[in-house]
Formats: sequence, C-alpha cells, structure tokens
Amino acid sequence: MIHYRKDTDNIVTLILDMEGRSSNLLNHELVAAFQPVIKHLQSEKAAGRVSGIIITSAKKDFLQGGDLSYLRELKDPEEAFNAAQKLKTFLRDIERPGVPVVAAINGDAIGTGFELALACHHRIALANPKTRLGHPEVKIGLIPSGGAVIRLMWLLGIERAYPLLLEGRRYSPQEALKVGIIDDLADDQTGLMRKAKAWLLSDPPTQRPWDEEDGEIPGGTAAEPNLGHRIRLLTARLSATYNDLYPAERAILDLLAEGSKLDFETACRLDSRYYARVATGQVSNNMISTFWFDKQAIRTNGLGRPKGYGKFRPRKVGIIGAGRMGSGIAFLCLRNGLTVVLKDVSQPIADRGREYVIERIDEYIERGTFQPEEREELLSRIITTDQSAEFENCDIVVEAVFENKAIKLKVTKEAEEQLDEFAVFATNTISIPITELGKGSLRPENYVGIHFFSPAEKTYVVEVIRGEQTNDETIARAFDFATSIRKIPVVVKDSWGFFTARVLNTYILEGVTMLNEGYPAALVENMGRQAGMEKGPLALADELGLSLVMRYEEQAASHYGTKYKQHPAVPALKIMLDDLGRGGKSKRAGFYEYDADGTARLWNGISDHFPVTKDDYDRRRMKDRFLFCQVIESGWCLQENVITEPAGANLASVYGWGFPRYTGGVLRYLESYGREEFAARCAELSERYGQRFTLPKALRP
Repeated sequence: MIHYRKDTDNIVTLILDMEGRSSNLLNHELVAAFQPVIKHLQSEKAAGRVSGIIITSAKKDFLQGGDLSYLRELKDPEEAFNAAQKLKTFLRDIERPGVPVVAAINGDAIGTGFELALACHHRIALANPKTRLGHPEVKIGLIPSGGAVIRLMWLLGIERAYPLLLEGRRYSPQEALKVGIIDDLADDQTGLMRKAKAWLLSDPPTQRPWDEEDGEIPGGTAAEPNLGHRIRLLTARLSATYNDLYPAERAILDLLAEGSKLDFETACRLDSRYYARVATGQVSNNMISTFWFDKQAIRTNGLGRPKGYGKFRPRKVGIIGAGRMGSGIAFLCLRNGLTVVLKDVSQPIADRGREYVIERIDEYIERGTFQPEEREELLSRIITTDQSAEFENCDIVVEAVFENKAIKLKVTKEAEEQLDEFAVFATNTISIPITELGKGSLRPENYVGIHFFSPAEKTYVVEVIRGEQTNDETIARAFDFATSIRKIPVVVKDSWGFFTARVLNTYILEGVTMLNEGYPAALVENMGRQAGMEKGPLALADELGLSLVMRYEEQAASHYGTKYKQHPAVPALKIMLDDLGRGGKSKRAGFYEYDADGTARLWNGISDHFPVTKDDYDRRRMKDRFLFCQVIESGWCLQENVITEPAGANLASVYGWGFPRYTGGVLRYLESYGREEFAARCAELSERYGQRFTLPKALRP
C-alpha cells in the first residue's frame, strides 16, 4: 500500500501503491494505511532521524479523487461533516510532521487526490502535458472536502483562488505552474526525484503560511473595505450568472469570504460545514449521477454501443468542409493523435481551415495545454486539399458542408469512390434525414449521421444517427470514433429533429407562445435563464433560424399525421417569417436586432406586433412550462425509441442544448422532482395550456 524508504540523508520516500488497483485512490483504505506511517515519522522526527519526506506514486498516476459511489448515496449532513473533518485531520498530520514534505507528482492528481499534494510544503510535477491536476469538484456539484478552498486562499489569495475553484479546470502541469498550484516541473522521473531531494536539502521552511504567527493571506481578507467591496461585486455577478441555482459555486465564494476572517483551524471546520450542506443536497446528487456515472457508462462502458464488434481505432480521418465546423473537427482529431485530410472546393479555402486549426493550437500553447515543441508535430498530421483522391486510406470521412441535400450527395459520392469497403462515411447534418441522404451513398450500410454541436472543439456530446440501412457495425465504429476524440456519443434514431433539436424546439416554441400570449419579450428571456437554461428561447430561435424552427414543426406535423395538433407558437412564427421577413441572426433581424459587430438586443418593434397584455406573472409557472415541455418531449422520444438510454438523454440535454446542469438533465430532473408530483403538475399545465403537456406513458408513475 505504502512503501517506506529512507536514504543516508535521512530523507524518507513514501511510495503510494494500492494493491489490486490500476490507480491510487484517496479513500479510507489509504488513510488507514497512512496512520502507522505518520506515527512512525513523528517518532523519527522526535529522535532527529528524519530531515524530509517525499511522497510519490508507483502507479501511472499520483492520486485520484474520492469515492463518488459513496457520495451519491450520502444523505446525512452530520456524516458528511465528520468524513470531511476526518480527511482534514489526516492532511494536517501530513503537513505537520515537523519536517518539510514534497509531493513528487508523477501523474494525474485530481480532486481529493490533489488535496494531498496541497497539504505538502512543496509540489513538483512531471512535465507530461497529458497529466491533469486540480480541483474539478464544482463540475459535479461539489466543493473540495479536505480544506483545499482554505489552503488555496492562503497560497494564492481570494481573488486568484476564486476563479480557479469556480472554473473547476483540470490543468496540465505547465498550466498548473502558471496559475500557482504547483511550484516546479521536472522533465523525467529521475529529475523529479532529484529536484524533490534538492529542495529538501536546501533548508526549506517546515511551517505552512497559515501556521506562522505573522502569516498573511495574499491580497488581504474580506474584512478589508476594498476587497470586501470586490467580493460583494463578485457575489452579485455570481447570482446574475447562475441565478442561485448552484449551491457549490455560491459556497466557494462565501467560504473564501468568511474563512479569510478566521484562523486556519476554524476556517477548516467552517469548510466542513459548507461541504456537508452541498454534498448532501439534491443538486450534488443530480450532477454526480449524470456527469460522472452516466458519462462513465457511455464513454468507458459503451452504453448504447452495439455489442459484438471489436474496437475501432481510426488513424486517418477525412473531413469535407473547411468552415468553422469542419476545421473544429479537424482540430479535435489532431489533438487526439489522428491524421487529418481537410478538403474544400478550393485549395485556398482548405488552407483557411488549416489557419483556423493553427489559431486553436496557438491558443492552447498560450495557456499551457500544448507545449511549443508540439506545434509542428500536430501540424505535420494535417493535409489540406481540393482533391477527393486524398481520402484514399481514410478510415472514416466526416462531411461538414452546408445544410444542402444536393451538395451533400455530390461530395459524398466523390469521397466514397476513394474509400475501401470498410471505411465509414459520416454526415454532420441538423435537419436532413440520414435515410434520405444514405440513399445516395455507394454503401448505405456504412453511412451514418454524426451530429457535432458548435463549436465542435469545445462541446462534449455528439449524436450518432442511425439511418434505415445503417448497420450495427457502422454504429459501433462511429461510437468508437466519437470516444477516440473525447466526445460522448449518444445513439439516436433517424427521426425529425433527431433528439436534441426536437426537444430544444419545444423550449423555443414555448417561449414564442408566451410572447404571443402577451408576456413581455424581456420577461420571457429572463424566465428562461432563471429556470437555468443557458440562453433565452427567443435568442435560441434567432440562432437556429426561425425557418428551421418552423421546419421542425412541419416535420412533426408530417410525422404524427392526423394526431398532430398545431403548436400555438406557429401563428407568431408565420408573422415573423412571412409578414415581417425577420428570419433570425443570419438575416441580422429576428426577435433580436444585430449590430455590425454582432451585438444583439431585443428588437424595439417587437411589442408593436406582439402587444404586452399580461400585467401579472406566475414566475414559477413560466419556469415550469419551459422545463416541463422539454422533459415531456424527451419522454416521447423514449417512447418512440428515438433514444433508448436515459443516460444519453441526460448528457445530450445538458451538453447539447443547455438544459440546466443543476438538474442533471431532462430525465434526471423528472426523477428528482418525483414522478407522481411531476404527473400532477403536468395535469395542471395540460388543463390550462393544452395537450402538449400530456405526460407520455414512458414517464408516468
């Protein structure tokens, strides 16, 4: 579990090596194993037989985070508080043996795993740009439990620690050095241990800043007027951004402000109280379930992938279309080790796509994710061309041209003529049926939809769309391609709007309906955001394009036939499109008006055509309408087998179109709300607003 070595300089090296695990995990087993080691070190110090300690790992990583299975089931705040206090006691024992301690970080140290590194007096990391360090707990609705918030405040100051904790980024060692959470880098394992020992022999301090009598937090405390004022501004900005829906984000800022006025031990106890409240809350449970367990089920365990097919490992990827989408996909492929052929109608246009890739690479070098020496290697793996012949030997080709059926069919045929019988051809489309496009393919069984969201290099989810003739092996290969470029693939049936656009459209239509009912446009937008959506429904309507919003509704009418009942938003859409010619952002005229620089504001003339008649608003009902319509449509998609995995629906909803993260996704929201309570509320909404709030069987109690 822990290997103990001591050299002639009385420097002890503790090597973490948990038995039966591929990674070290900071759990009760490791804490228990440390207890006799710490006692021995304390006795050695008392006898003058130890001058320094190095903590490192025998695994490929340094130390991973805590037990999320335990946290998902944790309901008792007192139990959570005691667990946090126990971890803090352990970490205090690490940093107070009376001798300096170095963390020689040879691999990933994430979350609770990085807490151990922070408890060391000095941190040196192996300069492997693929290693990740830091505290991403906020991404799953948590705050660190071992005192990291307080330690980072003392090391960096409130104003530097706050964004670091709020963003929850996983830093490369180079980035971590820049932001100040590690102290040094080493080129290799030998250098790592040599630097660790050299620091210990340099007569370093044996006390942490917070244990010194005259220790001060960099930049001051919240009790100081100027910093206190800036914290109040940060609090207002946080509320405006998150609408007080995310307890972890608010807890971080409150804890930094309050903890800065207290001594370290009292601040840590306060930290445990905040942690207990956050960790046992519904939001944390929702987010852990979706952003950890659902994600692992798909990316690691292949949930939704057809079984019985070997792992597809693409090496060479062809991309048709060097616009932002195609270039973004190219960058994704390059950063994950693949070779790319980027084609467009002319060499200059294809080269512009390469320039976009270069900009992204340079951006990542600037922040430390990539190293300067990686630049040429990355660029050596991209070929730009205007010739389809370059697609020879590609394992998969992704088409990302304009949403035009004739163009898509033309470039598909040209590319497929160069491919062998095993290659996959994927189209990135948002509205044209895959089955329809597949009819023009030379090998329709190898033809599949892969819907990337914009910007391709930053979003997490892709829809893998099965056409009527797409075979299981092609779906499995598309799934594997998506995971190879670090995407979460969600397999959906070829139906109108697929899954994400179909459900998102209900949110847009509900917003347009409210506008048509006489609600002020600004209120409609604000209520959408206050419900937790990333953008208001009218802004999303403009971005998608009102003609496409209408097209989806027309496809719904065709799909349901005589059972279809026109959505009450349709008359307002027709006014915008047919009478006013305001089609959305691409026309620089929609529900918003747009300046030349892209700045948007609600159209001044909107109330002339949609008069405000409501002077009394039930805000809760408005928010429920926005969220419930999306949950209900997701239920219809489940019932019609458009999507079969609730985990995929949850992840696609949050990452694909911006359903509130605090809910854990459309179907997780249903479960946390309670099926019976949800059904009762749907009955109320259905009686008031009509059949679109009727609950499908798939979601009934």
